[in-house]
Amino acid sequence: MVELVAKSYAEALFDVALELNQLDQYGAELNFVMESFQQHPEFFELYKTPRISNEEKKRIIEAVFQGKISPEVMNFLKILSDKRRTGVIEAIVKSYHKLVHEHQNIAEALAVTTVPMKDEDKAALEVKLSKMTGKKVILKNEIDTTIIGGMLVRIGDKVIDGTVQGRLNKLKESLAQIIV
Repeated sequence: MVELVAKSYAEALFDVALELNQLDQYGAELNFVMESFQQHPEFFELYKTPRISNEEKKRIIEAVFQGKISPEVMNFLKILSDKRRTGVIEAIVKSYHKLVHEHQNIAEALAVTTVPMKDEDKAALEVKLSKMTGKKVILKNEIDTTIIGGMLVRIGDKVIDGTVQGRLNKLKESLAQIIV
């Protein structure tokens, strides 16, 4: 339900941004808003709570973000308040970025390793994944020592498991199937 609501609001903002050629600008502004909320959790709770009137929320949003975000993104935040959808803003922002990436033919990938990847290794993996998907790839690196070694790559709905832990699990399954 949350994803459906978030997607419809994200699509509305995406359509406006596309029409005004502001896809990246609005994305950056949404990131700025979310960073502000993360740096000041009490402000975020104030924005989300139904205990404060919509008019008061809109005055606060205006006071905090006036001159820092575009009028369209400001109005979008106010509409979320009017429609009582402030609680799903995180999902809306995520959905907006997904729509922008789809439009720009960009795929996000996650490489899980036991140690941080070197910049040249990240760049090489981005090139390989770009060739594989036909899209520009933005690669993030996450550290997880439980994989023991190797790398796990997630891109879209695909998972490439080249981890030691994954190989051990496959070996365990193979050994379990041997009838003694």
